[in-house]
Amino acid sequence: MYQENVVLCGASAYEQKFYLNPDFDLLPETIKQELKILCVLFTADVGGVLTLEFDSEGRLSLKVEADEGDLLFDEIGSALKIKQIQSERKELFESLEMFYRVFFLEETDGLDV
Repeated sequence: MYQENVVLCGASAYEQKFYLNPDFDLLPETIKQELKILCVLFTADVGGVLTLEFDSEGRLSLKVEADEGDLLFDEIGSALKIKQIQSERKELFESLEMFYRVFFLEETDGLDV
């Protein structure tokens, strides 16, 4: 079992880069593209660095960080945008959590496999 958070993907407004953890290469290409678009648009809109991370129990969370001196980072907009994304992408995030629990945590309880 994993003890620390595992990063699924992330994007940085500072470096203008997107990162997808190579451990998730099994994800369908459409999902990888959707994650890339989500992350890049988020950081282009509010700035900072966005990461999507799984905790040790397989829950997915969106984490945002910004450089201390970044006066352009929109902290309030960031929180609002995260709530919007979580609402609009609920099904995607639930599917990713299931994928993580099955393939990484090897949980099959309650699943028809």
